[in-house]
Amino acid sequence: MPERGAAGVSQRTVLITGAAGGLGRAFALGFAAQGDRVVVADVNLEGARETVVLVEEAGGTALALPVDVTDLASVTRLAADAAGWVPEARPGASAPGTVPPAQAGVIDVVINNAAIYATVTRAPFTDLDPDEWDRVMAVNLKGPWLVTRACTPYLPDGGKVINLSSATVMSGSAQWAHYVASKGGVIALTRVLAKELGDRNVTVNAIAPGFTLTEASYGLIAGAESYGVDRGSLKRACEPEDIVGAALFLAAPGSDYVTGQTLVVDGGRQFL
Repeated sequence: MPERGAAGVSQRTVLITGAAGGLGRAFALGFAAQGDRVVVADVNLEGARETVVLVEEAGGTALALPVDVTDLASVTRLAADAAGWVPEARPGASAPGTVPPAQAGVIDVVINNAAIYATVTRAPFTDLDPDEWDRVMAVNLKGPWLVTRACTPYLPDGGKVINLSSATVMSGSAQWAHYVASKGGVIALTRVLAKELGDRNVTVNAIAPGFTLTEASYGLIAGAESYGVDRGSLKRACEPEDIVGAALFLAAPGSDYVTGQTLVVDGGRQFL
C-alpha cells in the first residue's frame, strides 16, 4: 500500500514518459502537487531535469530518468529504477533522490505520454515517407506497449495505467495518417491491456485530448489560442490543466471501476 503523507494523502510512485515538457511536464506538476512521487522520464534528460527543478520549486518530489520508449532494454531499466527509487528526505524540501540498486518495489501509476507530435509531417497519405511512418508508430504505439510491459511486474493491486491517445482519431484529421493511426492504435491497445490486466485489479484507460495549448502546439499552428474554439461546446481553448484533471481522475480511487475506456477531453467538439 502507498505510504500516507503528513496531510493524510497517499504518496504513490507515478511514472510519466515524455515529461521533459508540454503535457508530460504538466502531469508531473499536477501529480506532485497532490503529494505523489513523480518519475520524470524522457529521451531528453536535460529537459526532464528541468521538470524536476520545477516540481521541487513547487515543494514536490521528483526524479529524472532517461528512456527511449522504443527500446526494450531502456524501458526495462526505467521500470526497475523507478520501482526501486527511495527519495532522500532533506529539511524544508523534497529532494530528487537517487536510484539505488534495482529492488522489489511498486509503480502505482504509469502515464504513457511520450509521442512524436509537433515534428510530424502533414501530407496526403500517398506522399508520407515510410520511414517517418515507422518512427511515429515506434514512439506513439510501440512505446506505450513496451513501457507497460516493463512496468507490469511492479504494478500493485489497484494500479493505474493511462495512455495518451488523441481526439484526431475521432475526427480523422486529414493529411496526418501516421499520427492518427498511431493514436487509434493506442485506443485499441488500451482495451486489450484492460482485459489482460483486469485480473490483477489494474485499470487501463486512455485520454484523447483535443488541440491543447502546449509549446509544441504553439509551434505547430499560427493563432493556436483560437484554433477550433468556435467548433467546441465550450468556447475556449484547451489548457494542459484540463488534461491533467482527466488524468488525476483516472488515477484516483473514484475511477476504480472504469477500465478500457477513452475519455475525450476537447471541450465538446465531438460526441461519442
